[in-house]
Amino acid sequence: VVQTPGQQPELVRTASFCSGCPHNSSTVVPEGSVAMAGIGCHGMVMSHPTRNTITISHMGGEGASWIGASPFIDRTHIFQNMGDGTYFHSGLLAIRAAIAAGANMTYKVLVNGAVAMTGGQPIEGESMDGEITTPEIAHQLRAEGIERIAILSDDIEKYADGIFPTGATIHHRDEIDRVQREIRE
Repeated sequence: VVQTPGQQPELVRTASFCSGCPHNSSTVVPEGSVAMAGIGCHGMVMSHPTRNTITISHMGGEGASWIGASPFIDRTHIFQNMGDGTYFHSGLLAIRAAIAAGANMTYKVLVNGAVAMTGGQPIEGESMDGEITTPEIAHQLRAEGIERIAILSDDIEKYADGIFPTGATIHHRDEIDRVQREIRE
């Protein structure tokens, strides 16, 4: 509530996710963990103290502040949220930089198939290159050298056997806390 002297109090609404948005659950981190935000609606978690999300970065720079700071602080791991629109645009470059730096971090590529912050158009509307799928992202990440890949979804049955790289695991979204704790450790 915001109140100016002599005026009635005004209600202030904190920005939040659309009803049913998968980012509402995908941005949660395990107790004791910290995440960083990037460009996209998932950045709204910075205004939700229980989400333990600090700092935001420009598009394509997700994780850069961790790369620079991690050698000088006691924390050993961080989660980095990244939307699939950003991944498609320039986010893979940020992931490549983290790999090259040997950064101990987990990128959470939040796939919803839309550039929601700018009107909800499909990702392909941002580029003439077409849409990128979760299996394609997983294969690209494996080709970049990422060994541990976990896919979380509310509908794991939609993925055919063998569609993901060997060793990638598929979990129901309800298992997010357990999977993140495993990866963090």
